[in-house]
Amino acid sequence: MAKFTVNTTRFDPYLGYKFKIKVDNQYVAGLNKCSALKKTTEVTPWYEGGDSSGPHQIPGKTKYDPITLEAGVTHDTTFEDWANKVNNFQGDAAMSLATFRKDISIEVYNHQGTKVLAYNVFRAWVSEYQALPQLDASGNAVMITTIKLENEGWVRDTSVTEPKET
Repeated sequence: MAKFTVNTTRFDPYLGYKFKIKVDNQYVAGLNKCSALKKTTEVTPWYEGGDSSGPHQIPGKTKYDPITLEAGVTHDTTFEDWANKVNNFQGDAAMSLATFRKDISIEVYNHQGTKVLAYNVFRAWVSEYQALPQLDASGNAVMITTIKLENEGWVRDTSVTEPKET
């Protein structure tokens, strides 16, 4: 079976450094990293009376791991504004129950800059936010801001299909 249905002569998988994240239908500026999309389904053993061959294995609850996003510090306040909707120094009354959960899109691109994959993440919210990294006067590292997103699941966007490469 061919790895690619449209580009049957292609054998290289897509690379993991050409990607964009959309929050509120806007791309996040200066995005540096996105952690893996991972889900785990618990295994529930089930024993049947009279069957001594061992337990049957049936699927249990599924858990979606948090997604961590890192971006270079810029004047884009997307992460900070979102984190402040969950909790901020003004207390519980300042929390936005209506808008603290967001659906986001993770898009992957090929070398030609064409979108080749996309995943939609549902009901994400910020459980951790790091505004600034440790500052070091003797270093020269890029400042990175980080958010950790809890989510209720994700699916592949099947409207994004394999493009014909030239």
